[in-house]
Amino acid sequence: MPFLKYLALGLLVTAMARPQWGTRQVSTLTEGINIILAVDVSESMAALDFKRQGKIVDRLEAVKGVIREFIAKRNGDRIGMVVFGSNAYTQIPLTRDYNTIALMLDRIKIGVAGKSTAVGDAIGISLKRLEDIKSKSNIIILLTDGRSNSGELSPEVATEIAAEKNIKIYTVGVGTRGKVPFLINHPVFGERYIYRQVDFDEKTLGYIADKTGALYFKAEDIKGLQRIYDTIDTLEKTKVKVKTFAEYKEFYSYFLVCGFAVLVLWIILSNTRYLRVP
Repeated sequence: MPFLKYLALGLLVTAMARPQWGTRQVSTLTEGINIILAVDVSESMAALDFKRQGKIVDRLEAVKGVIREFIAKRNGDRIGMVVFGSNAYTQIPLTRDYNTIALMLDRIKIGVAGKSTAVGDAIGISLKRLEDIKSKSNIIILLTDGRSNSGELSPEVATEIAAEKNIKIYTVGVGTRGKVPFLINHPVFGERYIYRQVDFDEKTLGYIADKTGALYFKAEDIKGLQRIYDTIDTLEKTKVKVKTFAEYKEFYSYFLVCGFAVLVLWIILSNTRYLRVP
């Protein structure tokens, strides 16, 4: 019975190869950072001095498009949103549900928080939202086109609090200086364009960023906005820890037992029933 001999050897060799069956799983653990987007929705954000894909859009629409691109690049971070005008309120708390953030971003309208600009209150509400979920790294991206002229908390006091908490505030001044076009609905003449003087306080925005160890940016067009968010995306990268583990079931023991059993059977048969007599 030579085939038993070869079968036994085959089973033993297979057992030595240690056959396994299962799936290898990789689990990515991301610490992430907390990011609050503080977006100005005061009436001045209706200024029509931006172009996107060849079409004139207001400042808020330009900002929305760039924020969407920024969110799409993040991975594992918690992102929240605060909107502000005369008042400031939470549009969405910290979350990793980026689809919900994009949906809520679409719903933001100019003037929903009042006509004026409360920069200090916007920072204050953003700081409260960052306290909701602890993280080793917290940043605020403050985007405005106006001068702070409303609110209970001054930008300077709010900035001092942020600096004490080691929270960076990247500030973005949006739009061109001087007179800019607005589309209004006149009760007699209907829709028409008018020009208004709009200026933002670069000195205060620069102070906020410098005091908290961040940067101040000025954006006068879409490309400028995109470069700003690309820069922030590069500076504030998410730290990712990758943990790999595998779950396999070992089958070598089955081949080993079967191999020895066949080998023993072959030895017994070779020395009894199939014993060769010279």
